[in-house]
Amino acid sequence: MTDSAPVYAAGAVCWRLIEGKMHVLLIHRTVHGDITIPKGKVDPGETLPVTAVREIEEETGLAIALGVPLGISEYPMPNGKTKIVHYWAAEVLPEHILHSTFVPNGEVAALEWVTIKKARTYLSYSPDVEIIDAFAALVAQGITSTFAIIALRHAKATPPQNWSGPDATRPLTERGVAQAAALAGTVGAWHPQRIFTSTATRCVTTVAPLSAATGVPFKRTDLISQDDWEQGTSDVRHTVGKRVRARKTAVLCSHGPVLPDILREIALATGSPMTQKLSHASALAPSGFSVVHLSSDNPSAGIVAIESHSPRL
Repeated sequence: MTDSAPVYAAGAVCWRLIEGKMHVLLIHRTVHGDITIPKGKVDPGETLPVTAVREIEEETGLAIALGVPLGISEYPMPNGKTKIVHYWAAEVLPEHILHSTFVPNGEVAALEWVTIKKARTYLSYSPDVEIIDAFAALVAQGITSTFAIIALRHAKATPPQNWSGPDATRPLTERGVAQAAALAGTVGAWHPQRIFTSTATRCVTTVAPLSAATGVPFKRTDLISQDDWEQGTSDVRHTVGKRVRARKTAVLCSHGPVLPDILREIALATGSPMTQKLSHASALAPSGFSVVHLSSDNPSAGIVAIESHSPRL
């Protein structure tokens, strides 16, 4: 019996401005003799965001951060399986170019920066052109550089009925500790520059591995804690407002009851409508997170995209 399970892959449209004009990065593959968007298959145990970042670095030598999701390509492979590829945008900064480790190899013969117009004619496959078109639509709206607010629910904690101390001191379960460790790589794919957490032990322990992996220290705050939220002394609006004004990718680790307020305040701070998708983005299981993408230089764009990620463990 043949294995008909789909093959998952991930990649990114890497972009930069050259002499003020938008360019995207294409790769010339050695063996296949084709021109594509950089991407690759998911390794066992990997999440799609981790795959995208790893594959970009392996194929292009660029250590990028993920930006806005651009869509999914689905097409048949020669062996009869279906390939499903998830794509993001990824801004390439001067420091990324400076530290690139690319040399021609057995997989990628050359890298080429081209305009969006040229990319449409150079690419070997129509699904790649559709992804470029999705990116071009953002460019047409004046949305290029983006940052994200990542709303993270703490990992699995000891149930209240099994804990005799103050609720804020409830620890993570063994499964929760594993979830927190797994989050570090996935959330790290967006290169957060700030990490904020409720003062509750279960939240602090959730972000500790992410902080260690990224080198970004975390800051405890009662303003997004469940205890203060229940007592009416939290201030989600203040916390979210500062993050929107700062325009730096940030993680806010909080609790199930507080997350709807965090998503609502992001919408209010950006003049975005309260949609059903926004509501769903706050309904996260322990260690689930939603990435809310915002434009760095076009505030009128509001919420550009929302993507939610379920727990892996």
